[in-house]
Amino acid sequence: MRRDVFQAIADPVRRDIIELLAQETLTVNSIAEKFEVSRPAISKHLKILKECEIIRIEQQGRQRFCMIQPKKLIPAFLWIDQYKQLWEDRLDNFENYLHELQSKNNKDELS
Repeated sequence: MRRDVFQAIADPVRRDIIELLAQETLTVNSIAEKFEVSRPAISKHLKILKECEIIRIEQQGRQRFCMIQPKKLIPAFLWIDQYKQLWEDRLDNFENYLHELQSKNNKDELS
């Protein structure tokens, strides 16, 4: 099965793993210890991230180290970024609406 970055980031556990690995390189065991899901479940998430080339796993002795491959996240970033202005405009409009309501309520209270 061919996976892509969007499938990888669709799951909140995988997003949390990405966030952890963005901070530092971790072993598979140290990643698994940070979650309240089974070790096999974490292994499956890591496998998907590896298939999407978002992480790479290197064997060093008995340890397997996971490292982030941030360039592979660029397609998702670019896709999300195209909607940034749309959402900023909508949030600004919503904020203006809330200010108008607050002003109206303040005027009503003073009357």
